[in-house]
Amino acid sequence: MLQPNKVKWRKKQKGKMRGKAYRGNSLAFGDCGLMATSCGWITARQIEASRIAITRHVKRGGKIWVRIFPDKPPTKKP
Repeated sequence: MLQPNKVKWRKKQKGKMRGKAYRGNSLAFGDCGLMATSCGWITARQIEASRIAITRHVKRGGKIWVRIFPDKPPTKKP
């Protein structure tokens, strides 16, 4: 599963999710892509499950690029 290496600071601040993303929503590699329709946190398990489902569907007919990384841990306050 995806997991960040050793980082300098322990926790990232939560921040605000406001509206739709305008950066990073265009297709950079390949012919088709998967795009979120609403904002929300995505965990490493969700990314891995979607990657496995896509690879099973395309079999050997395609190449997959995962362009997101779960570097903000969705945890409660310390």
